[in-house]
Amino acid sequence: MKSPPKTNELMVQSSATDLRDLLDRLRAGVVGRVRELELVIAAIDANRHILIEGPPGTGKSTLLRGVAREMDIGFEFVEGNAELTPARLIGHFDPARVLSEGYDPDVFVAGPLAQALNDGSLLYIEELNRVPEETLNVLITVMSERELNVPRLGRIEAAPGFRLVSAMNPFDAVGTARISGAVYDRVCRIAVGYQSVADETMILRRETSQASPGALNDVDASWRDGVVELVRLTRNHPDLRIGSSIRGAIDMVMVANSLAQLRDATPYTPSVSLDSALVALSGRVRLREGTSRTSEDVIRELWESVFGRSQAEGEDGEGKDGAPTRGMTSS
Repeated sequence: MKSPPKTNELMVQSSATDLRDLLDRLRAGVVGRVRELELVIAAIDANRHILIEGPPGTGKSTLLRGVAREMDIGFEFVEGNAELTPARLIGHFDPARVLSEGYDPDVFVAGPLAQALNDGSLLYIEELNRVPEETLNVLITVMSERELNVPRLGRIEAAPGFRLVSAMNPFDAVGTARISGAVYDRVCRIAVGYQSVADETMILRRETSQASPGALNDVDASWRDGVVELVRLTRNHPDLRIGSSIRGAIDMVMVANSLAQLRDATPYTPSVSLDSALVALSGRVRLREGTSRTSEDVIRELWESVFGRSQAEGEDGEGKDGAPTRGMTSS
């Protein structure tokens, strides 16, 4: 007769089943990203700190929020920027109450870091490479020691479950600082890139149908596929150092739908399509230094390569009621 598994073996089996069930639930709400989901779940389950690197609009925040929600873990969100001082991250004593009550612990107003430490929550910092160095030093100490010493308050120990999860875009150097090796030495780094054509097409269809139920049912599928192709082309154009995420495609479809109603046209009418592309994408892309072109020039070129120059020119340069087909007109 086969002997029953040992207690620790049962625990491992149960844990593995729970993690697989968690992955299945997350896959229902996240398009693609199976490998990334597995890595995030594994790192959080192992009580590791995480840094996710990838371009904007690749689902970093969605992925982390989904994992925290399904794992029933608290989630403290912090937007990384130059104004994120240690005091804003840790917390402060209420000045008005200090005058009457002194530096009592009840007078301390916990910031997101202190709150996450006390609650055993995930502290999610977006755009970690925009955080000032002195604030990063606080995080390095917390990751190493799992505690925080606050003057006049004392020591805050990390409750079980506390982890730092962060994200950043390594491709945009404007307003960012180089992350030190001390940070990388304390985190598990997960790199994410843009999703596949099939995944981005699915995201576009899902997001536009949810935002405007029924309104986009008649949008030509081939045109919507062309919108995804257009957005993906911005990522490889020689005049652009940063292209658009799938958010640009979502905005283009939504704007085109509303603009078509104003012009009594369809979203894929050339003038509507081109103007929507200019509005949705020109602000998202970043030109390379030294180029003499404008972002509108590049978007128009790419639009014509996908949808055809002759279509736009066939409308005599104007949309419905004299709306300009070309995004920028000279005054």
